[in-house]
Amino acid sequence: MTIIIGSIIFSALMIMITRLPVTLAMAKSEGGYNNKCPRDQQAQLDGFGRRAVGAHINSLEAFPLFACGVILALIFEAPINMVENLSLAFVAARCVYTFAFWMNIDLLRSSAWTVGFVSSLWLMWLALP
Repeated sequence: MTIIIGSIIFSALMIMITRLPVTLAMAKSEGGYNNKCPRDQQAQLDGFGRRAVGAHINSLEAFPLFACGVILALIFEAPINMVENLSLAFVAARCVYTFAFWMNIDLLRSSAWTVGFVSSLWLMWLALP
């Protein structure tokens, strides 16, 4: 169970971890960090900054699906080793995804996204009778 809880906590923290490079890119842009209109400033970022925004937004999008999958799998008493393995697969995929997005490695990014998405769906599938 520790692996599962740790995976959920790490995935939640990834939302903020992926936010850090966005903040740094915004701070390095002309005029520094714009705290009055940060989303407007984010929309103007390019290169690494724009990719960092994309990785951050996708972390926000991926987390609820994963968390729901874990919760459903646990409620319906799916085999705990499968839940652990799929949770670890999701976390690993999200780490690879984020790195690939930051480094602009599109095929690796898409592949990692697919692994994470399938892991989340598989967790939900385990809840079916």
